[in-house]
Amino acid sequence: MMKLDRYDLKILDILSRDGRITKSKLAEAINLSVSPCWERVKRLEKAGVIEGYTARINADVLVPRNSVWVQIELKQHNAESFTRFEALVMQTPDVTECVAVGGGVDYLVKFEVFSIDSYQRLIDSWLVSDVGIERYFTYIVTKSVKRTEPGIGSNDFL
Repeated sequence: MMKLDRYDLKILDILSRDGRITKSKLAEAINLSVSPCWERVKRLEKAGVIEGYTARINADVLVPRNSVWVQIELKQHNAESFTRFEALVMQTPDVTECVAVGGGVDYLVKFEVFSIDSYQRLIDSWLVSDVGIERYFTYIVTKSVKRTEPGIGSNDFL
């Protein structure tokens, strides 16, 4: 595991929130000169701590979509059932997020669809497939209250 000091942690925190910050602004924010600050960024990239930089795209500006969260419980709880379900998730483009969870259901799945009708057709096709869904509960998102990626602060490592 790579050792990180307070400067590294500050760099990661800032870049996780603003990947487009200039070298000079980043250096100023962490109270280092530009060269040592940028050397740290390059070291973090080379070590694989920083995997890349992305843009958050507001797809609703381009094509309005509906977000739908679904709780899914499988009929059987074995490796084969989980693998089969996860393979279906991976081949479904409208699924934008899927997490396995504990506590009464097996998965939370997020769909981004053009219409509720298209979601219903999709979930109906899943139900008649050989994936083994026991039950599901659908939650249609009416408003996004908060949507951010978590930053990395020095308190995360205390």
